[in-house]
Amino acid sequence: MAAVVALAFVFLFMFPVSSHVRALSSNYYDHTCPKLESIVASAVKKAMSNDKTVPAALLRMHFHDCFIRGCDASVLLNSNGKNKAEKDGPPNISLHAFYVIDHAKKALEASCPGIVSCADILALAARDAVALSGGPTWNVPKGRKDGRISLATETRQLPAPTFNISQLQQNFAQRGLSIEDLVALSGGHTLGFSHCSSFQNRIHSFNATLDVDPTMQPSFAARLRSVCPAHNKVKNAGSPLDSTNFIFDNAYYKLLLQGKSIFSSDQALLTTPKTKALVSKFASSQKAFEKAFVDSMVKMSSLTGGQEIRLDCRVVR
Repeated sequence: MAAVVALAFVFLFMFPVSSHVRALSSNYYDHTCPKLESIVASAVKKAMSNDKTVPAALLRMHFHDCFIRGCDASVLLNSNGKNKAEKDGPPNISLHAFYVIDHAKKALEASCPGIVSCADILALAARDAVALSGGPTWNVPKGRKDGRISLATETRQLPAPTFNISQLQQNFAQRGLSIEDLVALSGGHTLGFSHCSSFQNRIHSFNATLDVDPTMQPSFAARLRSVCPAHNKVKNAGSPLDSTNFIFDNAYYKLLLQGKSIFSSDQALLTTPKTKALVSKFASSQKAFEKAFVDSMVKMSSLTGGQEIRLDCRVVR
């Protein structure tokens, strides 16, 4: 979600999102791997203690996994000689912290070999990333299987930071996700960082007559332009997605209403009465945002695909 690389909109019915719906259960591993949740949480905590960008990375990784072929851990697979995998597709080049899932999987294989899917580990890690950043926690339904197909070309299905509201709505609707899900899940941008390339369209050559998107607060736009000049050559230049980008809160929505959003797709949430009302609701109530976010995360993470339990999250069996 955060820091996505802009890419052209394509019609998503060309690609399968989820092969089928599988019944998931919160107590799926209670008897077969009772230490599962503590093992995953430990791996996330340890990684966070060394790198504060890990929570945003895990949340974004899970989102990018679920939006292509369902939540089947296809985003974790490595490219091989014949195939370029999702993680090497343009929007995923900046994904990182795959090692967190690897470490959790290694510990789980020692504790309960061949039992837990990589897809379930990623879903749990995303939940833990939110909770350990000061956000809500929730029961994660489990029982996903891991997919065997991962294609870089299918990353064009991901919602781009340049999308307008109709493109966003279509993208989410094709996954059974509502307008409320769209606005709530966009709040995941409370964690994270974006490189200049993902919002360059708003601060340089916005249109034929304006250099800067007029919906941006002027001093905020000026700061972004100073960090990201027109012909930026600094590889890691960019901006946090909100003012408290290591804390899971509702600051994203407050800033959005002040003209201080980063992506065109963020600003797009203010362009219809229904989405703008939801932004205002979440800006005024952290509790309302957290409830909606949890409901939407459970809904999104229930998109299933996959056929197997990988022993190594980066390689099919």
